[in-house]
Amino acid sequence: MSDKKTSRLRRGTRTRARIARDRENRMCVFRTPRHIYVQIIDPTGAKVLASASTLESQVKTEVSNGGNVTAASAVGKRIAEKAKAAGVERVAFDRSGFRYHGRVKALAEAAREGGLQF
Repeated sequence: MSDKKTSRLRRGTRTRARIARDRENRMCVFRTPRHIYVQIIDPTGAKVLASASTLESQVKTEVSNGGNVTAASAVGKRIAEKAKAAGVERVAFDRSGFRYHGRVKALAEAAREGGLQF
């Protein structure tokens, strides 16, 4: 494993430990060069309450490329809609060790605009 990936995983582990201590729903983000994925997971970590990604047909029709800020914003809006439908309003933002910058930031801001609190 590369040093870059190891460092990201270490940062993510530290964040998840804090979120687990707070016993809150967790909004977990994962990004690849082509796509971005987000899940809302219950405090026990056993159940996914809502999920969205650039692979969904509704998001695919909105954006041509899944690996940019526009696509991340669309996924952020979509996860906010799905979370509301599942009855989730407050989440802890788990960026999985990724920097709060670019696509991760765009997704978070779109989810906040959609009504999620974190």
